[in-house]
Amino acid sequence: MWRDGILAGFCKGLVDMTKVAIAGAAGRMGRTLIQAVDADGSGLKLAAATVLADDPCLGVDAGLLAIGKQLDVKTVASLADADDFDVLIDFTSTEASLAHLDYCRERGKAMVLGTTGFTPEQQRQINGLQDLRLVFAPNMSVGVNLCLSLLEKAASVLGDSVDIEISEAHHRFKKDAPSGTALKMGQVIADTLGRDLQKVAIYGREGVGEERDRATIGFSTVRAGDIVGDHTVTFASLGERVEITHKASSRMTFASGAVRAAGWVVNQSPGVYSMTQVLGLD
Repeated sequence: MWRDGILAGFCKGLVDMTKVAIAGAAGRMGRTLIQAVDADGSGLKLAAATVLADDPCLGVDAGLLAIGKQLDVKTVASLADADDFDVLIDFTSTEASLAHLDYCRERGKAMVLGTTGFTPEQQRQINGLQDLRLVFAPNMSVGVNLCLSLLEKAASVLGDSVDIEISEAHHRFKKDAPSGTALKMGQVIADTLGRDLQKVAIYGREGVGEERDRATIGFSTVRAGDIVGDHTVTFASLGERVEITHKASSRMTFASGAVRAAGWVVNQSPGVYSMTQVLGLD
């Protein structure tokens, strides 16, 4: 009898496991995501991993690729070649991610999307999707999303009495600028102050011009070395300034948040969700 109970519990545990697919498994973020899924203790299991069709890591065990131990999941060139999965985590490219969105919509898969660099129109289209379970956020870090809530509070308190500047720094391989996180920070502030970010954003300054317009929101960008991700928002008046800063020292902070989102979104109704909703900060 007791053996039957143990077996039943074991089988239930297998059934309840959430099967996760990782897109771009050979990349820096992809490997970190595999590590995060393997370390997760909430019932997630790596079920699929994709790489580019010409990648030398194609057909390699994803566990050996990322963490040095076998997970019995060989990398494949597309989601269509993958074993069954419940939720996809995608930090790849805009083109690949749009194709992955279509794939997950057609097959009823949940998705966590951390890719940045989408055009405003593409972002509007993604945010308008209502027929799949999707977490869409430019940054999955718990700390960054806490900062977004703090920025909303700071903007509402300081109002139009301060100059607002957003500075960010990332590694030399990051292609989009400003970062999706910096733009999200600007959007939160602009929405709080009733401004149109597309009209008030300033992306760099050069030469001699007019004095600063207080309604503008400035952005500055650094791309250098192996910086994981630094963001600072400065609220400056004539006499004092308030700075809200987040510095990431490891990609694991983003991967852990994405894995947390993956375990959360599979239990939600269809719709597009933010990380602040995942974390209960909304």
